[in-house]
Amino acid sequence: MLAVADQPHVADPSLKGKLRRRFARQVERRPVRMRLDRAIVSFSFDDAPASAAVEGARLLEAAGVRGSYYVSVGLSDREGPMGRFAGEAEIAALAAKGHEIGCHTFTHLDCALADDARIERDIDCNFAALTSRGLKEPQTFAYPYGEVSNPSKRLLAKRFRALRGVHRGLIENGSDLNLMPGVGIEGENGEAIAGAWIDRAVARKAWLILFTHDVRQDPSPWGCTPQALERLIAKAKTAGCEILPVASALDRIEARA
Repeated sequence: MLAVADQPHVADPSLKGKLRRRFARQVERRPVRMRLDRAIVSFSFDDAPASAAVEGARLLEAAGVRGSYYVSVGLSDREGPMGRFAGEAEIAALAAKGHEIGCHTFTHLDCALADDARIERDIDCNFAALTSRGLKEPQTFAYPYGEVSNPSKRLLAKRFRALRGVHRGLIENGSDLNLMPGVGIEGENGEAIAGAWIDRAVARKAWLILFTHDVRQDPSPWGCTPQALERLIAKAKTAGCEILPVASALDRIEARA
């Protein structure tokens, strides 16, 4: 049952949840070796709401760049707190236009609470659903809800080039590819916060992953307006950042290491 589509996006707020996330940052690390000549910014969209697949993609393409979409195929075409999730045709169109299709599990599974066997089955279902539509198996992963445990981090590191959480930060030499930070473009001050992180990435010649969900005039608490996204894309370009999908950023980093 995919009741998750009807549930709001929220990480476990308990002390246990906070301690689990903090501990996960210290274990099963895969440090990246990187040296950049200029900052990289990646724009990503968790859950791939239809508004992000259409309006978000349009804004990126208008700027001549592409983004990463973390898809839970089991949610396709369903209604949720961020509006309708992108359907088969919309996901295929994203891939055809050069956007990255990443993995977010099939059912938007909380990887901190599920055992390895269940996580494996869920990801296998997502892979099968994507490849049956002619799409490639995803190379990168975003933890649903940003939730991760030591066992799930170890398991997923074997399947993906990189894994992203939701804690804020930059990716620099020595950062953990198994739990990369990201900065949300969400909430009342989301644009200002994301803009400040772009400035930090430029100053440090680091990699910044920005993420959001829906992109519409009246966004959910986890989304942003088209105008906010457009301004952030323009800010990154004006600042001289290279704007790349997450997997393409990994290609660039590996080539320069």
